[in-house]
Amino acid sequence: MSQTEKFLDLPLEEVIGDRFGRYSKYIIQDRALPDARDGLKPVQRRILYAMHVEKNMHDKHFRKSAKTVGTVIGNYHPHGDSSVYEAMVRLSQDWKLRDVLVEMHGNNGSMDGDPPAAMRYTEARLSKISSELLRDIDKETVDFIPNFDETTSEPVVLPAKFPNLLVNGSTGISAGYATDIPPHNLDEVIDAVIMKIDKPEVSVQELMKVIKGPDFPTGGIIQGVEGITKAYETGRGKVIVRGKASVETMRNTREQIVITEIPYEINKASMVKKMDELRLDRKVEGIVEVRDESDRTGLRIVVELKKDANSEGVLNFLYKNTDLQITYHFNMVAIQDKTPKLLSLPKMLEAYISHQKDVVTRQTKFDLKKAKDRAHIVEGLIKAISILDELIATIRASKDKPDAKHRIIEAYDFSEAQAEAIVMLQLYRLTNTDITQLQKEADELRKSISDLEAILSSEKKLYQTIKKDLRHIKKTFAESRRTIIVDEIEELKINIEVTVASEDVLVSVTREGYIKRTSLRSYGASNGEGLALKDNDYPIGLIEVNTTDKLLLFTNKGKYIMTSVHELPDIRWKDIGQHVSNIVQLDKNEHLIQCIPVRDFKDTTDYLVFFTKNGMVKRSEFKLYDAQRRSKALIALNLKNDDEVVNVCQTNGNSDVFIASNKGYGLWYHESEITVVGQRAAGVKAILLKDEEYVVNGQVFDDLSDPSLAIVTQRGSCKRMKLKEFEKTTRAKRGLLMLRELKKKTHRIKGFFVLNENDTICFQTANGETHHVFPLELTASDRYSNGSFIIDSDHQGEVVEVWKEATYNKPFDVF
Repeated sequence: MSQTEKFLDLPLEEVIGDRFGRYSKYIIQDRALPDARDGLKPVQRRILYAMHVEKNMHDKHFRKSAKTVGTVIGNYHPHGDSSVYEAMVRLSQDWKLRDVLVEMHGNNGSMDGDPPAAMRYTEARLSKISSELLRDIDKETVDFIPNFDETTSEPVVLPAKFPNLLVNGSTGISAGYATDIPPHNLDEVIDAVIMKIDKPEVSVQELMKVIKGPDFPTGGIIQGVEGITKAYETGRGKVIVRGKASVETMRNTREQIVITEIPYEINKASMVKKMDELRLDRKVEGIVEVRDESDRTGLRIVVELKKDANSEGVLNFLYKNTDLQITYHFNMVAIQDKTPKLLSLPKMLEAYISHQKDVVTRQTKFDLKKAKDRAHIVEGLIKAISILDELIATIRASKDKPDAKHRIIEAYDFSEAQAEAIVMLQLYRLTNTDITQLQKEADELRKSISDLEAILSSEKKLYQTIKKDLRHIKKTFAESRRTIIVDEIEELKINIEVTVASEDVLVSVTREGYIKRTSLRSYGASNGEGLALKDNDYPIGLIEVNTTDKLLLFTNKGKYIMTSVHELPDIRWKDIGQHVSNIVQLDKNEHLIQCIPVRDFKDTTDYLVFFTKNGMVKRSEFKLYDAQRRSKALIALNLKNDDEVVNVCQTNGNSDVFIASNKGYGLWYHESEITVVGQRAAGVKAILLKDEEYVVNGQVFDDLSDPSLAIVTQRGSCKRMKLKEFEKTTRAKRGLLMLRELKKKTHRIKGFFVLNENDTICFQTANGETHHVFPLELTASDRYSNGSFIIDSDHQGEVVEVWKEATYNKPFDVF
C-alpha cells in the first residue's frame, strides 16, 4: 500500500457531522443529563458506587476524598480529578441538594461561592440516605457493564430505593439539551409515588394535593401555583422564587430588613455586594448599611435603613433589582430509554415506578433462588443427621474429600450441593439443638419461598412491597417542608421616593433645547442672575420642582418628550445645560415651545390644549400623555402638511381660549367648544383664516378673570387691550380685528400674550437687538389703534421673534 492510500478523501461536512454527532450523543447520554430512574449523572453514580465498593459507608469512619477520587478515576471515570471532586463536593452541599448523598468533613465550599478545600484536606463518606440508593445492588437488581478498561464492572443504574430525581433535582447543559429539575420534599414525593401506584391515571391536580411544589434546601418563598401546575403537566414552566425577609424595628425607632433565606442556587456574597452597590450608586434611597451576619447558626443578612425610610418600598426594590427574587425555570429533561426526554410529573413518577418494579422483581428472584438453594441444603443436612452413623462410616472409609462426596451421593442420593455441605459440616453442629434450629430454619425458608413466589406471581403484592419499602424510607428520612408556596405572584410596586432622593430643585429649559436642574442653593448664590444661554436662545421655562417629578417637553413639530427630573444633569446655575438630544433626538428645525411639570398623572383631570399655526386646535386628556417608552420623541398630535404647533397649554376644563392671527384678528371662546379627542388626533378648526394668514399664538386663561392682552407688531409697536373690548363667541369664527388697517406699512402681529401681573415681553429685531417691554405700564388701548412704537424698525430692524420672559414658577404650591 502506498503512503497516499492510507488517507480517505471525505467531505469536511460529513466528517464534522459524524464526529460532532458522536460527541453530542456522548455528552447527552453519558455526562450532562441525569437518568430518569435514579436521578444521577454517570459521574455521580460512579462516585457513589466506588464509595460503596470501598465500604466507605455512613456507619464507618470518614476517608480522604483524594482516595475516593483516585478510585473513581482509576476504575470507572477516566477524566480529570477536579471534575470528579467538584461533583463529589456538590453531592455534599446541603444548600444545593435537599438530601445530601455524601457527608464531608472539612471545607466543602459555601453559599458565597467560596471554593472547597483541596481533596487532600477533606474527608468524606456516603450519607445514610445514600445507602438507600445502593441497597440490594449486590442482588443482581441492576445491569452491570464492563468499565472503560474491562478490568471490573460498573452499574448502568442504581437500584434507587427512593425517587432521587425529584428529591434532589438536577441541573445540567449538554449539546442541544439542558435540564433544570428542582429539588422536592421526600415525604411529599413518596406520597405522590404511592398515589400514582394506587391510581395510575391520577391527574396532575390530584398529585399536587400531596406534592405541593419544589422544596428548595435554601427555603424561600415560591409564588405562582399556575407555573408549577404547567411545569408538572408539560415539563416546562416558571415560578417566582424570593428570599424570606422581614422588617424589624430597632431601638432608635429606625427599621431594618432582615433576610434569613435566599433563593435556590444564588450566590449570597454576590447578592449582598449588589445590594451595597445599589446603595453606593444611590439607585435606592434609605439604606444606611448592608451587612452579612451569617454564621454557623444560620443565614442572616441585615439591610439597615435610614429614619423614616419606606421599608416596604426598599424591600420591593431589592426584590426587583437583586437576586433576592428570581424567576426559576423548570426544564425537566432526563434520560429515559437512552433518549433525552422532557418529562411531566406523571411521566417521571412512571419512570421511577417502572424502575422499582424491575428492581424489586429482580431482587425477589435473587432472594427466591437464594432461599431455595438454602432450603435444599437444610433439607440435606436434616436428612444427613437422621442417618448420621452410616454417613460417618462412609466418610471415614473414603480416601479424600472428593471420594467422600462421591460415595455419599451414590449411597444416599444427595445432590452435589448437599454433599458439599455435609462434608464441610462442623462437629458441633451434630447436637440435638442444631437439629431443632435446622428444622426451624427449614420452616422459615418454606414461608419465605412462599412469600417470594407470591410477589412474583402477583403484581398487586409486588406494588405492596414497593409501597411498604417507600413508607419505611419516609418514616426514617422525612423532614418538614422548607419552602413556602403562595398561589399568586405579587406585583412589585415601587414608589419613586424609594429610588430617588426627594429634593426641591430648579429646572431651566430653553427654546433651543438646553435643559438642566440646579440646586436652589446654586440659584440663590447667583441671585437668579446670569443664566448661561447660547446666542439667540431664551428660556421657555424656569420651574421649581421635586426630583420625584416628571417633565413633558413639547416641540413645534407636534412631538413631546417625557423625562424624570432626577435623570436630568445637576448643573450649576451659571453653566449651560445639557442638550435635549442627549435624551432623545430632535429633527432639523425642531425646537421646544413648552415645558409642563407633572407630579402624578393618575390624580389629574386636566386637559392639554394645542394651538397650531394653520388654525387648528386640539384638546386631550392630560393623563393620555403618561409615556412608558422614553427612548424617542412621541407624537403629541397629528399635524397636516407644513403645519406646526405654536403653543401648548394645560387647563382644568373651565378655561377660556383666545387666538390671535398675524393679520390682527382675535377670537375668544370657552374651551368646552373644543371636542375632547385622543392623543394622536389632529383636532378641529380654531379660527377662520384667509390667504397668507396664520395663527401667531393661542392662550388660555381663567374664565372668571379679566386679563389684559398684549400684542407686538413687526414694526416694533406694542399695544395693551382689555378683554372687555372683545365679544365672547364660538369656535371657528373670523374673530374681531385688533389693529387699524393701514394702506402703507401695514402692521402684522409677531407676538401675542395674555398678561399676568409683572409679566415682561421680550422681542428680537433683524439686527440682533433684544428689547424688553413691561406692557402693564402701557395705557390700555381700544381695538382700533396700533399701539405705541417701542423701536424704530427702519433703523433697528423689524421684529423677528417675540417671547414672554420666563419667570420663576412654583407650579405645585398649594395656597
